[in-house]
Amino acid sequence: MSGVLIEEGTVSPSRPVPVQAARPVQGTQGAQATEPAELVRRHRGRVLRLATRLTGNRSDAEDLTQEVFVRALTSADTLRPDGVEGWLHRVTTNLFLDHARRRARTRVDPWGDHLEARVRPAEAADTVLLDETFESDVESALTALAAPVRAVVVLVDLEGLSYAEAASVLDAKVGTVRSRLHRGRTQLRRALAHRDPRAARPTPERPARRGPRVRPPVLGVPSLGL
Repeated sequence: MSGVLIEEGTVSPSRPVPVQAARPVQGTQGAQATEPAELVRRHRGRVLRLATRLTGNRSDAEDLTQEVFVRALTSADTLRPDGVEGWLHRVTTNLFLDHARRRARTRVDPWGDHLEARVRPAEAADTVLLDETFESDVESALTALAAPVRAVVVLVDLEGLSYAEAASVLDAKVGTVRSRLHRGRTQLRRALAHRDPRAARPTPERPARRGPRVRPPVLGVPSLGL
């Protein structure tokens, strides 16, 4: 994972993650609380996919997913089913950013072996994840982005969140999300410029002409399919 300091959206693993997208159930009112087993079964694949896109490797993604669901299972009786997905997006992303910040400061493996063995891999979830694995150059370009920038690119371009939804997950302003997304897309286009089919075309020879040399316009890179 990229070692960077976090500007916004940082949470500490020693404190409960602030959640706006998911509201706790107050007493017996509201929707029925989420059952722990159902929580893992329904959402593990999505969390593992998000964690893989954020961390850039399967091992760290498994550890991050484990930590997310350890937290989720301790809060399962207070989560409303209609707010679980937003809660998991928020916890997963902010734990990733917090680990990246700590890794930048300490330069040690932030994941450790302290996680409880309470969440087991699900074959269906792994199948979904493997079906969406990126090619190595795209993966390398994505993981080369600074963690806050990468988080925005993953949430908006890969997970399909709106600017407002990503801002809520990161506890950041919409303007900050837009700025980081623009920066990330620009860096990805540069890193993956070799995928532009125009880059492989030979430049046709043109007859010499008199007069001042006119610089050709810079052509944009077509969609990278991210």
